Amino acid sequence: MSLSRRSFLASTAVLAGAAALPRFSWAQGAPAPVAGGVLTAHLSSEQRILNPALRASTGVYVITSKIIESLVDLGPDGAPTPVLATRWDAAADGKSVTFTLREGVKWHDGKPFTSADVQYSAMELWKKHLNYGTQLQRYLEAVDTPDATTAIFRYSRTMPLPLLLRALADLGYVVPRHLFEGTNVLENPANTAPIGTGPFKFVEYQRGQYIVAERNPEYWRQGEPYLDRVVWRFITDKSAASAALETGQVQISAYTQLALSDIERLAKDSRFEVSSRGNEANSFNNTVEFNHRRKELADVRVRRAIAHAVDVDFFVENFLYGRGKRATGFIPSISQAFYPGGAFPYPFDTKKAEALLDEAGYPRQKGGERFSLRLLPILNGEDVPQFATFLQQSLAEVGIKIEIVQLDVAGALSAIYKDWNFDLATGWHQYRGDPAVSTTVWFRSGSPKGAPWTNQFGWESTEVDTLIDDAAAEIDPVKRKALYAQLVDTINEELPVWFATERQFVSVTNKVVQNHHTIPRWPSSDWHDTWIAK
Repeated sequence: MSLSRRSFLASTAVLAGAAALPRFSWAQGAPAPVAGGVLTAHLSSEQRILNPALRASTGVYVITSKIIESLVDLGPDGAPTPVLATRWDAAADGKSVTFTLREGVKWHDGKPFTSADVQYSAMELWKKHLNYGTQLQRYLEAVDTPDATTAIFRYSRTMPLPLLLRALADLGYVVPRHLFEGTNVLENPANTAPIGTGPFKFVEYQRGQYIVAERNPEYWRQGEPYLDRVVWRFITDKSAASAALETGQVQISAYTQLALSDIERLAKDSRFEVSSRGNEANSFNNTVEFNHRRKELADVRVRRAIAHAVDVDFFVENFLYGRGKRATGFIPSISQAFYPGGAFPYPFDTKKAEALLDEAGYPRQKGGERFSLRLLPILNGEDVPQFATFLQQSLAEVGIKIEIVQLDVAGALSAIYKDWNFDLATGWHQYRGDPAVSTTVWFRSGSPKGAPWTNQFGWESTEVDTLIDDAAAEIDPVKRKALYAQLVDTINEELPVWFATERQFVSVTNKVVQNHHTIPRWPSSDWHDTWIAK
């Protein structure tokens, strides 16, 4: 395929008690934390919902995790660590988990935090509305609250405790029952002016400009947070965002939101740390999603042809600056507990792609075209429109004409997952440490219409649904890994969604920021012990 970077770019549009104390001891001679200061973070796009109990997304977490807290988070070693829950105990049959909740915690409006808030969040938000949460909590039958500091989760099928705890770091954010109960939860004002229990209190949201949160003086971690406030600035222009970092107006840009060329340049600037450190829990992929209601895409031979037609190695080396590699399936190699190994299932082979399209009954017509498709990119990363154009040019080589439909992130999510108005879609998928947290939901049927990043593709397999449920409920880790290896083989064969690349996020952080990226999902953590050097 005769593509060069220059010609391509020219055509591109566009334990529990101890948790009350600071978690880290300071080594002798290390600088002590300094209280005060403002940490300003860059965001490349806005979110219409600031409620992590309704919307699972790093774009939401990077803001709201400082305001709203989850039951648990991940510690420096990646193991679950207490937050609003101080301990947990699983029943021998795996069908109930008892959480002991932290005492003396208050919501930012002064009301006490209790088990009633956990019960409401789990049953009314996580189970009914939260993308990924609806599948995770599919077999959650009830949350009992025998007292104000006890919440007992009861399941109709076994729930492996390691899965639940890892998931709750992302899917266990608790919101105040007294503000949501009896309202339309999707339209509640607290979705854009959040009230939580976290180290920072929401102050202001100026659309298109910034969000401000200030120090919570009644935070349950004594003496923390150190920062006076956190400001998130919306800077959509990537050159302007890099300039803001270089001039000190912004101190951090997480989740690979800058231009990749600027990331490479800033990596050589001694004022910044440019690294994937602290992002280990959020590896991600470039994906291609198929609307199986379109007859051409309902044929697996066409889906396989599309995968064979794309030179993923070329894209990684020339447009991602080598920051990534071909994916061998939906479980990334960084996932030591579940990665099954294997080879890249669809190597670049245009002759194979052409043969599959001919076999499927779509020969080239006069002019060389076979059929046309509409492609919607979800613009949650700089390389997404580049990958969309790369797909367009790659598929043109095998006779598939692609029209790229440009929408903002919210518009694309609505068109794909609510209206099903697309043929192909491309964006980013995140893997969160366990396949059942946010990945198998892409294949399992039954997610409520409109839930982002779930199976809204018109594809259904009883075999896959059963395999997903059995793997999620398996207590034995060896058997569980084997079930996911079987699922990887099945998904690679059927290709309902194509996971093309495997990547890790990059953060650019000014070195005045101290105690940052200390846990595997740090940009999505609460920043309670982060401080600014004077």
